[in-house]
Amino acid sequence: MSLKKTLTIAGSDTSAGAGMQADLKTFQELNTYGMVALTAVVTMDPETWGHDVTPLPIDLLDKQIKTALSIGPDAIKTGMLGTEEIISRAAQAFKDSDAEIFVVDPVMVCKGEDEVLNPGNTDAMIKELLPLATVVTPNLFEAGQLSGLGKLTSIDQMKEAARIIHERGAQHVVIKGGKALEGQEAMDLYFDGKTYTLLTTEKFQSSYNHGAGCTFAAATTANLANGQSPREAIINAKGFVASAIKHGWKMNDFVGPVQHGASNKVEKIEVATKEV
Repeated sequence: MSLKKTLTIAGSDTSAGAGMQADLKTFQELNTYGMVALTAVVTMDPETWGHDVTPLPIDLLDKQIKTALSIGPDAIKTGMLGTEEIISRAAQAFKDSDAEIFVVDPVMVCKGEDEVLNPGNTDAMIKELLPLATVVTPNLFEAGQLSGLGKLTSIDQMKEAARIIHERGAQHVVIKGGKALEGQEAMDLYFDGKTYTLLTTEKFQSSYNHGAGCTFAAATTANLANGQSPREAIINAKGFVASAIKHGWKMNDFVGPVQHGASNKVEKIEVATKEV
């Protein structure tokens, strides 16, 4: 049996909850063959869990991309792209591939950090990545940056941000409200250029959510590679990551990762949809 091939161009999270480790675990759970082109290595201070991001040499990234493209990915996703040059390389990788699916997870900060990795990256993402994106999956902060609207605190503001991001080239936009919005539900907003759809599940009061964003984007990528429509892929990805968050676990005193296999092995969670 042949599997669809999914490539992530992303950083390595040494704690293995997020980054390319989360992507590969998710690809495996959703029955695709995962590959990786590594952009950076993220390490943590054992005493404080402060993050240190070390980019890899660009020529090494080029070699990885060349290798992966020779295998023929059916879908490509991006994660941490630490510099404008790396963003350009990721965009070119998709252009040079035969893949028809490009999922952009516009990572701008590390979990637990609030400093943008490189302020110039936002403009590069808007210019280089959004016009190519099948789906883009920003959280509230990233959506505010990509749209130029700044801090988003309501569904109406999310709708306006989604409209702007779509106008900048992304075919499908999912803004992840998650636990940041008030209320008892975890809400994300999906926009396909015509219809705004609110995606909701129960809001799980778990602090063990490390890797949730990467996992959602990777699940969307795998679902698309396996032939699901963008709407199906996104809704099913939300259910997948909701289960992963609900069944997350404590790894150490600083962080707890999501459980990537929870949807397949423990509990499937239904996602409610409503046009808004």
